[in-house]
Amino acid sequence: MRRSFAGFAFLALLSTGACHQDSRASNPCNRLADAEISGAKIISADVVVPGGFTPAPSNDDGALYKTLPAFCRVQAEATPSSDSHIKIEVWLPQTQTNGRFLAVGNGGFAGDINYHEMALAVAKGYSTASTDTGHTGTALDASWALGHPEKIVDFGHRGIHEMTRVAKAVVKASSGSDPKKSYFAGCSNGGRQALMEAQRYPDDYDGILAGAPANYWTHLVTGSVWDAQATSALPDSYIPASKIPAIASAVDAACDAADGVRDGVVNDPRQCHFRPSSLKCKGADTDRCLTAPQVVALEKLYGGARDSHGGQIFPGLMPGAEEGEGGWGLWITGTAPEKGLLFYFGSGFFANMVYGKADWDFKQASIDDIVKAADSNIAQTLNATDANLKPFAARGGKLLLYHGWNDPAISPLNTVNYYNDVVSALGQGDTDASLRLYMVPGMQHCAGGPGTDSFGQSGTTAQADPSHDAQLALEQWVEKGTAPSEMIAAKYVDKAVKMTRPLCAYPRVAKYKGKGSTDDAASFICSD
Repeated sequence: MRRSFAGFAFLALLSTGACHQDSRASNPCNRLADAEISGAKIISADVVVPGGFTPAPSNDDGALYKTLPAFCRVQAEATPSSDSHIKIEVWLPQTQTNGRFLAVGNGGFAGDINYHEMALAVAKGYSTASTDTGHTGTALDASWALGHPEKIVDFGHRGIHEMTRVAKAVVKASSGSDPKKSYFAGCSNGGRQALMEAQRYPDDYDGILAGAPANYWTHLVTGSVWDAQATSALPDSYIPASKIPAIASAVDAACDAADGVRDGVVNDPRQCHFRPSSLKCKGADTDRCLTAPQVVALEKLYGGARDSHGGQIFPGLMPGAEEGEGGWGLWITGTAPEKGLLFYFGSGFFANMVYGKADWDFKQASIDDIVKAADSNIAQTLNATDANLKPFAARGGKLLLYHGWNDPAISPLNTVNYYNDVVSALGQGDTDASLRLYMVPGMQHCAGGPGTDSFGQSGTTAQADPSHDAQLALEQWVEKGTAPSEMIAAKYVDKAVKMTRPLCAYPRVAKYKGKGSTDDAASFICSD
């Protein structure tokens, strides 16, 4: 679901691109078109001149692509089953390569090549790859899955693995040797893909950067149906966009100062004890209060999906994530009932992947029944919840997890729960040797929100300093054995740094020292 998803699903909406190719130039790149790879075929291999790539149509402004150096663009297709047509692109820098391979994930239901993240990678000297995971469509579209179980397998895990296999073969055919080290980075569904690689294909990557993972897929989308039912149970249950500021203001008043700093950021929402009933209208219904059905709906959104016996199916939303461009108005409530992005994910998943009925109606669904059906039919294919990372860790693999506390798309508690499961499976010592988790106060889904949201992985703040760049920190850990502790994240406004804060390895948290600017990371310390 971003940049994987922010994009907020937007990067995953990029469609197949075209480029201006210098076909006259003689270059080893062109000879890659004749490379033979088992189970796949090379469609084309051409040199793209500096600034010559333009994906079309695209929601990008194009400025990023104009800055790219020359690279070799290889297009391929893998066919691991009779109904598999997995499109893959591999980009190889023509100059200033760093010798590493960095593959990137997809948002939402995938369906396209993630050109934006590939561009950021090749600009830094990485060989890079992306895939549509075996189908064409937008990030919100699951109609391709209806009647195509093999394509669901490709989307679930096989597409990324095939991309990895093919891309490494292309790199070796080009340079004569394997990549120095191989890395994968993704957020949202890309985070799920990242964890799936660590769990199911532990030999694929040396280091993995996984953000806001949608790894408990079947329960996540069941939770989206729960949310849709909560906000449509009665005509008066829906919470319109006009009331979101009042909710956000009440949460801020109740919880912002709990960490000793009043800055519009709830440092740890688990310590926030905001009561939706405090907003119940005492008179006429206005945008400053909630009706009784809206109070019930809000309590269900914060509480998270539960079965008929009260058991937690998926954690609820965290207080503090309500307002902003990437807040509830985008993901939960939308511009009208049944218009939030999560509604489309839930209805599309159950209609096309679980029940095989394009007219499936969420309003008639039993939460108990749908989670049982999803787990029985498709959990093994889509869920990346295996906490046994021993095979990945045994070969020296390193995993960096991150999640924004203000995420309205995927509850950050899901990632905390997964981390705790790994600790239970491996023990704290072995977990620390291979896994770090960073919870980001104030960050929404993969980016955005009132808190810091830039720590190198997006490419906008790339610095030659591992303390400011999650990808570089991961490389230091993999290649030099230097485990990351705290990182410095930034908040940018109009391309200028507005605020910096330390990100602390979970379960440590950043605490204000009591003096100094609260916009300066130096004024905070990571504390137990």
